Amino acid sequence: MIVFDRVTVEVAAAERTKRLLDDLSCRLDSRRVALIGDNGSGKSTLLRAIDGLIRPDRGRIEVNGLDPATQTSQVRRQVGFVFTDPMSQLLMPTAVEDVELSLTRLAPQRAERSRRARQALAEWGLEKVAERSVYDLSGGERQLVALISVLATDPAIVLADEPTTLLDRRHRRRLEEVFDRLSQDLVVATHDLDWAARFEQVVLIDQGRVVAEGGPQETIAHYRRLTDG
Repeated sequence: MIVFDRVTVEVAAAERTKRLLDDLSCRLDSRRVALIGDNGSGKSTLLRAIDGLIRPDRGRIEVNGLDPATQTSQVRRQVGFVFTDPMSQLLMPTAVEDVELSLTRLAPQRAERSRRARQALAEWGLEKVAERSVYDLSGGERQLVALISVLATDPAIVLADEPTTLLDRRHRRRLEEVFDRLSQDLVVATHDLDWAARFEQVVLIDQGRVVAEGGPQETIAHYRRLTDG
């Protein structure tokens, strides 16, 4: 359960203050939640606030009863974050080394880390890229390795910020299928309305506020009316 209670996030912009989230309240209480809205609407800010990457100026956030602003380390043991560009989170030279890095806390012994990292890659059909440089991987393979590195830490919740935006159609569909198979709770910001339609709960954000939420059909229809008008 993720709760936003009248959350405001502000940043300095030129000679004024810009509100990224504006007195936003919502409850993300489904297993699969899609965030939709235009660029700059506040979707990414909302995701980052869940993980404690951004702290609210006002209001309260709870993630399974924890405050990500003051209990960040506890929240991050439960929450994994997948960024739009996988190269912003792939830190090691090869795929297997990157997954190993994410396992440092859970498997202090290097041999065990290596075994578990290779097993994690194999579970998603990527054992063949284990020793390859992350720079030699396709965009879809990079994003899958980034996701596997997150899943290796066994989070309860996976956050993903437009994870398919940089991918071609074939890799986009493959990655969406992988996300669809996850057992973890999932919160995804996406522009892909066909994908969002497969989620249990859809939240429409506009100018830092929630303007519609609920089932996918009615919320996506509301978004289409908003943008077509």
